[in-house]
Formats: sequence, C-alpha cells, structure tokens
Amino acid sequence: MQKDTIKSFERGSALSIFGSDRKEDVMALILAFVLAMVIYFSY
Repeated sequence: MQKDTIKSFERGSALSIFGSDRKEDVMALILAFVLAMVIYFSY
C-alpha cells in the first residue's frame, strides 16, 4: 500500500453555504434548538 495515494479526509463539504465550519455548526445548533422549542410548545 502506497501512502502517497491515500487522500486525507477534509472536514466539511462542497455543498456548504457558509464560509467556515464554525459558522455552519453554530447555525445548525440554533436551528435545532428553535425546532426543538417549536415541537415542545406545540404539544
């Protein structure tokens, strides 16, 4: 097995709409929290 041909893992994806991973993570946390609150208060 040649080590030169192994590609390293890159964090993130080409489909990201944010420039940084940190901003994307924060927005995902906020969205999840808002969704949880909507579900919590609607039942």
